[in-house]
Amino acid sequence: MSNSDALQAPVKLATRRASPARERFERIYRTLRDRICLLEYPPGTRLSEEELAEEFALSRTPVRRVLGRLEAEGLIEARHGVGNIVTDVDIDELEQVYRLRMELAVLIGRLSPIPRGPANLDRIRALIVRFDTLPRDADHKAFARLNMDFFSEISAMTGNQPLREISERLYFQTSRIVLKLMPQLNLQEEFAAFRREMQDILAAMEIGDLASVGHIRRSHISMSFTRMMTYAGHRKRGTGKSEIRQ
Repeated sequence: MSNSDALQAPVKLATRRASPARERFERIYRTLRDRICLLEYPPGTRLSEEELAEEFALSRTPVRRVLGRLEAEGLIEARHGVGNIVTDVDIDELEQVYRLRMELAVLIGRLSPIPRGPANLDRIRALIVRFDTLPRDADHKAFARLNMDFFSEISAMTGNQPLREISERLYFQTSRIVLKLMPQLNLQEEFAAFRREMQDILAAMEIGDLASVGHIRRSHISMSFTRMMTYAGHRKRGTGKSEIRQ
């Protein structure tokens, strides 16, 4: 067994041993999370346990567990007498979340990084090809979905489970903000920057420089945040904080 296979074995083993109930839970969780983050469930949407249980052909108990996880991650809010409501993004916390994401990105290449094999690299190459074949008038959701799939590849690079869980939680909190601001951004600039990030990270992975992956990721998160603040009309004041003008 190669060193790469040995490092990835625990992850593969955990996947093989997942029970059908756990796999079902994760599938429903990812489906609802993605609908929220792609704004298919916009802020204020009420998620009915009964309707979701009917859609997924389940009892309400597993659906309730999924909703509990989404609530813990800040994507929905359980309101007494109302139900489970999709939360809105809190723009006031945007800067703090992004700064934390930047610092965590560097740790991806430091804390139990998992070497990337040919199959991993091929998936990233396929994402770049997929990006290049997007129509010029592709909707924002197609871009967001591609970005989410790329993030999944980056997230899979770390064998440190707490780091992965925290990074994923923060990513999906901010992904909605990006999609909401899309109409205000320079899309040509955003698309070009995203492609550069994928290409730069692929190049670092190809030579096995996983530490560089984290630094590249950090730089692109920082630049993305700066561009969003610029186009959304946010400016730095003397206090060092962002003034939010809505």
